[in-house]
Amino acid sequence: MKRVGFVLKVKQDKIEEYKEHHRHVWPEMLEALRATGWHNYSLFLRADGLLFGYFETPHDLATAAAKMAETEVNTRWQEFMAPYFESPDNARPDQMLVELEEVFHLD
Repeated sequence: MKRVGFVLKVKQDKIEEYKEHHRHVWPEMLEALRATGWHNYSLFLRADGLLFGYFETPHDLATAAAKMAETEVNTRWQEFMAPYFESPDNARPDQMLVELEEVFHLD
């Protein structure tokens, strides 16, 4: 399994609404994540909107994102969530993931 960490930036005035949507992620979205190899997935949010995501996958980030992009529910979710993110070019959130290099791990 590959461990993947990434960052995004949630608009500060949208943080509470963003968190509320993640308390009620659509069941079909959760199933699509599982089916495309996203495991042990967590999101962490700093008060200023910096979002850190972590998941484990048998793939790399590009492959895992591409597999999700093939699902209809992901297209709907990304379009629904796009207004919550700072994006200079109006990209979908799943197109703006900045992967972080893993520099240490302890089992």
